[in-house]
Amino acid sequence: MLPTVSRGRMPSVRHNPVFPQYLRRIVKWRQMDIEYTFWQMLHLCTSPKVVYASTFFPRETKNQWARDDPAFVVICSLLLIVATSAYCVAYDHSVAHAVFTVISVLVFHFLITGVILATCCWFLTNSYLREEVANSHVVEQRVEWLYAFDVHCNSFFPLFIMLYVIHYFLSPLLVAHGFFPVALSNLLFMVAVSYYHYLNFLGYDVLPFLDRTTFFLLPIGIVIVLSPILILSGFNPTRYIMNIYFS
Repeated sequence: MLPTVSRGRMPSVRHNPVFPQYLRRIVKWRQMDIEYTFWQMLHLCTSPKVVYASTFFPRETKNQWARDDPAFVVICSLLLIVATSAYCVAYDHSVAHAVFTVISVLVFHFLITGVILATCCWFLTNSYLREEVANSHVVEQRVEWLYAFDVHCNSFFPLFIMLYVIHYFLSPLLVAHGFFPVALSNLLFMVAVSYYHYLNFLGYDVLPFLDRTTFFLLPIGIVIVLSPILILSGFNPTRYIMNIYFS
């Protein structure tokens, strides 16, 4: 349910009855819509606007913007575990360190980072980007925290494909010395991060009660400006990250 509290108070995740139900369904595989989740993942990489056009269905049928099905989070987590394990097989030399790497990537790269980013966007949209309601009898709509986390998960999946899958197969080339590996690595990271923020923008732009959502496109300009500087300075993000985990 969408919260109906006054403008002076921020909505609380724990008061949302959808959130406990969402957590309970994580361990109930048969209740997840796996086919629809893979459909979403495919179209997030090819035609993301189609995915966000379907956002209105849960709003009309269940009076909420967020998904009540945790299948996307579960499948994305499993795919991330598989991809990280492949890196460990190729570059790690310790089983214990490999297990630590898989857990840390899942927890920090996806979950904790997602919680932080979703909370920041949730606070920003509800505090500064909502349109003023002229009619006092109209219930004010707010961005649900779970919807903000959904937006992060949607934006993360294409980034996962580029920086965990494609990057894995290109890694022997990207870790080499020279200008071409540096340029290719920076280009790959630039496209992945830019697409993440573009999908983040689409996720909030589709909500009819938000205004000035182009704010979420600003990081793309910063990334585009920084990338040539990093290339000319010889910084290779692939070598930097691989040295952190597999030095």
